[in-house]
Amino acid sequence: MRKTYNAIPLVACGKIIKGENDNIRVSNAAEKKLSDILLARAEEISRKAIDIAKNVGRKTVLDKDIELASK
Repeated sequence: MRKTYNAIPLVACGKIIKGENDNIRVSNAAEKKLSDILLARAEEISRKAIDIAKNVGRKTVLDKDIELASK
């Protein structure tokens, strides 16, 4: 059974949006939207990385698989 993740933490997304700028406010909707987009992209990269590992005969996904899948 595969685990499913609901979201990347909203607080972390808020910090990513803000960057070094403490003078800006970030809405909850903006944090949620970034979380959803990042999660979808992470799932896509993960699927590709698994395929790459399987194609070369490995059961372990390596950092280089993630790097290649993200391009």
